[in-house]
Amino acid sequence: MFRTVLFKIALGAWFTLWAPLLIVALPSRWLSRKFIVWDAWGVLWVARIVAGIKYKIHNFPFEIGDRRLEIGKKESKTATSKLHQSPISNLESRIIASKHMSILEVAVLVSHVPNAFFIIKRELMWIPVYGWSFARMGLQPVDRARGATNMRKLTADVAAKIANGMNLIIFPEGTRGTPGQPIQLKRGLLFLAEQLNLPIQPVGNDCGKFWPKHGAMHPGTANIYFEPPLPPNASLDEIAAAISRHSA
Repeated sequence: MFRTVLFKIALGAWFTLWAPLLIVALPSRWLSRKFIVWDAWGVLWVARIVAGIKYKIHNFPFEIGDRRLEIGKKESKTATSKLHQSPISNLESRIIASKHMSILEVAVLVSHVPNAFFIIKRELMWIPVYGWSFARMGLQPVDRARGATNMRKLTADVAAKIANGMNLIIFPEGTRGTPGQPIQLKRGLLFLAEQLNLPIQPVGNDCGKFWPKHGAMHPGTANIYFEPPLPPNASLDEIAAAISRHSA
């Protein structure tokens, strides 16, 4: 428990130290994105140094060029060694649908997927400094209370971002889960995939075993698996099965 308390203090300090930099970056969308990505790298560094949590990416489908992990060279080699096994071209758009159990997979996806943007609850945009930066870098808010009207606007906004070269990441369960919990996906993922005619790339992980929603942190190596893509008309059961394949 001492490790967990120390980690939370260190993480809180890291977020606090970055806040003034994020304010400085707000006038620039590019700089806001850069600073959030660097902030995510810092989260991974704090998790590794203080909590003993490493990570490994499997079947990473994007070209990362000369970008290498500053933290944990083994993880970087694992990611790059799988690049040419990807069934998707780096130039093809897709919806990345990930299992969500902790901040760990969020930090990994933000720092590794180029030009990533998430669909997030609009309430997160109201967080001082960080919420402003999320909005500035292009994250997409969703108002769940507005139903079909919101989905039409959401689809148009997402389509515009993808057309500008951004990569959509969505957590289709809508909230963080816990290890062993059955996956229950929201139908909004199917609506977006069909409307935008984009393949769905499931991503499973076991991050909740090491960085749980509640309770103590556990040292070890978390695994993030990019599964083979599914067609836009895949069923929720097919997507859930793919996400679950390597999830805790």
